[in-house]
Amino acid sequence: MSFTERFSGRAGDYAAARPSYPDAALDVLFDGLGEPAEITVADLGAGTGISSRQLAARGALVLAIEPNQAMRDAAEPHPRVEWITASAEHTGLGEASVDLAAAFQAFHWFDQPKALSEMVRILRPGGRAALVYNERDESDLFTAAYGDVVRKYATDDTERRRADGIEVFLAFDAWVAKHRIEVRNQYALDVDGVLARARSTSYLPKAGPVAEDLHREIRALVGRFARDGRVVMAMRTIVAYADVGAG
Repeated sequence: MSFTERFSGRAGDYAAARPSYPDAALDVLFDGLGEPAEITVADLGAGTGISSRQLAARGALVLAIEPNQAMRDAAEPHPRVEWITASAEHTGLGEASVDLAAAFQAFHWFDQPKALSEMVRILRPGGRAALVYNERDESDLFTAAYGDVVRKYATDDTERRRADGIEVFLAFDAWVAKHRIEVRNQYALDVDGVLARARSTSYLPKAGPVAEDLHREIRALVGRFARDGRVVMAMRTIVAYADVGAG
């Protein structure tokens, strides 16, 4: 299965159970670019539009680039979000047409050299490129226990791909003023929400006997940690960002 199609059967769970991004992370992306209402953003690998809607809520015009139809179909509409069937490597956007090119929870799926070159092509002089990732904060006991379950059942090393992708982005020699920050994030889920979170993860089994074992462990885990029927997943949101030169 290609990277583009990995989420075709998981889009509904992705839309229902993945966290949003904290305000502090979005503040960093927009800082110094001008009035948000005058900014055009390319959201590369936009998925079900979680990040696109948050960017648009700031007033920006968001061009949501997503090649997977199931993910696009699961997105809630927003008047400031325009969906485009394309990839991060070949967006179809005009040269120097956007102020911000960002990938949320997606860069590790791209052909990274091609995607970086495309970011440079579509960014206006003085524009900004960014990666944003929600990662588990395993200093939290429940989140660490959930992470142990994920690692037990993981079918590939996607988590390492995410970390490596950030390093590739920050090493790219076209960028100036490179930065990497982390901010705290968290969200509450009931047992169905945690199960949906697991089903939305492309490197965890979704159906069959092994998936049933996974889901049984998740139910037991939530039973141990839940308060009033809910658990809190602690996250650290990583923002890697850089600017292109003014030309």
